[in-house]
Amino acid sequence: MQKPSVAELRPVVHPPGVKDRRSGEHWAGRLYMREISLRVDRHLVNTRVTPNQLTYVMTVAGALAAPALLVPGITGALLGVLMVQLYLLLDCVDGEVARWKKQYSLAGVYLDRVAAYLCDAAVLVGFGLRAADLWGEGRTDWLWAFLGTLAALGAILIKAETDLVGVARHQGGMPPVQESASEPRSSGMALARRAAAALKFHRLVLGVEASLVILAAAVADSIRGDLFFTRLGVAVLAGIALLQTVLHLVSVLASSRLK
Repeated sequence: MQKPSVAELRPVVHPPGVKDRRSGEHWAGRLYMREISLRVDRHLVNTRVTPNQLTYVMTVAGALAAPALLVPGITGALLGVLMVQLYLLLDCVDGEVARWKKQYSLAGVYLDRVAAYLCDAAVLVGFGLRAADLWGEGRTDWLWAFLGTLAALGAILIKAETDLVGVARHQGGMPPVQESASEPRSSGMALARRAAAALKFHRLVLGVEASLVILAAAVADSIRGDLFFTRLGVAVLAGIALLQTVLHLVSVLASSRLK
């Protein structure tokens, strides 16, 4: 069977709104990954590969970011970035193949969310273990592994705070939340949210951004000759994750999402 062209795929797998979703589309997807995924789609849409199978592989790729980051030096950081980029690619491809084949399932949606949780957590836990210097000649400093795990917990809780809005509304017999309901009801809270959105510091605990921070820290460490920047990065991301967990919870409660 002839493979569809990118031009044939695009209107089907990228319907209006896919790239413009306020909270559902990553900047890397809009910038480059959706174009790469189209080239991968054309080799998969006429095969027996299912969207859920792609999601399983995506989940494994995200989880492998943690052991990849245990490889010392810049090599490990590059492997971590590679695993996260593979995760991101498959995150695009599984949904696009589902649209082309019209193979939709709640299991696929569920698995996609599990993979998102796992990838973010794996990157941050791996970052903490890198900072702990497992393979170094000195004593392993588990404080950094703890801080990395704390950052991972915060990243998971932030996602859970968003997802649990839908759970609460469903259990209360309410329809899904509308975008307008996410706006804070107080002007002060709205201003704070706009400031946070402009700075985007909270995104640093997401898998893609965190993997790039790790790579930058690895390069800086290779010049300095120690793990100073890696350890600084772990401490900063742990602080951001904990702060954002609290701020996001307040934002949810201050909005109309639970009304």
